[in-house]
Amino acid sequence: MNIIFEMISSWNNEPRTSELKSIIDWVCEKNASLRVSITRNKLTDSDAWFYDEEHGEIRNKSNSFFQIRGLQQYRDGEMILEQPILIQDEIGYLGIICKEIDGVLQFLMQAKIEPGNVNKIQISPTIQATKSNFTQKHGGKKPAYLDYFLNAKPENIIVDQIQSEQSSRFLGKRNRNIIIMVDEDIEVLPSHRWMTLGTIKQLMKIDNLVNMDTRTVLSCIPYCSAELSDMEKCEIYEMFTDKSLFRSMFGAGERDFVQVYRYINNYKMLHGCENKIVPLTELKSWSFTDEEIVHKKGYPFKVIFCDIEIEGREVTHWTQPLFQAEGMATFGLITAEFEGVKKFLVHAKPEAGCFDGIELAPTVQLEAAVPESEYLPLDKLFFELLENGAEIKNNVILSEEGGRFYHEQNRNIILNVTPDKVGELPEGYFWLDYKMLNEMVQYNNVLDIQLRNLLSLLEM
Repeated sequence: MNIIFEMISSWNNEPRTSELKSIIDWVCEKNASLRVSITRNKLTDSDAWFYDEEHGEIRNKSNSFFQIRGLQQYRDGEMILEQPILIQDEIGYLGIICKEIDGVLQFLMQAKIEPGNVNKIQISPTIQATKSNFTQKHGGKKPAYLDYFLNAKPENIIVDQIQSEQSSRFLGKRNRNIIIMVDEDIEVLPSHRWMTLGTIKQLMKIDNLVNMDTRTVLSCIPYCSAELSDMEKCEIYEMFTDKSLFRSMFGAGERDFVQVYRYINNYKMLHGCENKIVPLTELKSWSFTDEEIVHKKGYPFKVIFCDIEIEGREVTHWTQPLFQAEGMATFGLITAEFEGVKKFLVHAKPEAGCFDGIELAPTVQLEAAVPESEYLPLDKLFFELLENGAEIKNNVILSEEGGRFYHEQNRNIILNVTPDKVGELPEGYFWLDYKMLNEMVQYNNVLDIQLRNLLSLLEM
């Protein structure tokens, strides 16, 4: 069995309208029957979370899950940024089980609610659990299907990578993205359902339905590792409507890794910033009250405190802080064909909490609070192209991680243009084909989560 051929076949296996309706109805029925209560409260109302004066942080009394501290970033001795930052050193599981059923590769997906989700339930990986969850520090039940990942044999592992999370909110946060293949029969819980990759791709077109964790895991599928026979290549070629994407994924074009890594490594060596972790009370541009932590002049997010009750989870009632977005961000990716090969315009972008200082990001990665006066030239070009009839391949509103972020949803757009519309690239931007990006994603901390999520939306 050639697993990449099976992945592509599953991607090509688009669902009937009745199947999509069945999944949407399944989610709606669960939402209608689910009792959820999420209300704002005060930090001092919580019996689990408090401000630790000694360490200058908001933390849980069990010292698990995460902490919120202050971050100040300096360049050449001058402070250029300060904000609250989530510190969650533990690495969690984002895992999907797949299995061949009736000759088609299927993925075991979960209808899961997170407290910050804008619409309650979203389509999630088979397992989505922090280390505190699966080691049961919270006193709850062990997550379902955990043992399949703990005991997975090497020959059954398709993806197993440590990938970054949102570096504008987290300090060096990473999760384990993993896909495993099984042969044995698996009990499918009422919270789970088998879906083809083609079905999941169709569901991604619906606002806020497929969650961030599913998207990042699927972006890691190693198409670049395919060892395909000539017959398999011909069969796959016929599956693709977008032949330029096929050539981008499976072509043998030159790939200038040296150029990209030279830029990234030069930044890390010569232009990096110094991060200083400080008590929250030392953030002079922020107001810290019992009800929220908010920037005095405006910022992409604030910190709120919530009382949460959700039936059916490992723990049904708790309190916690959440980061609330102050508007909707835009993540945009420009694509173009070069001699029949689709390439993607990516930007090497530093961020405050980035584990390695800098990662490859989409063409545009703009927080809601960024004024137009601070747009980069390609940010401005992107919106000009969007308004002036560029071919829109994807335009969907999708949610960020609901376990730490409250109602954070962002606009995800892929535009296809001719290369002359972009012209000469500014420093730090690169045209890369899919195979090169896919090879890079096989290594930790190279593609940021916004770029990975956009690549997961691609259609064949």
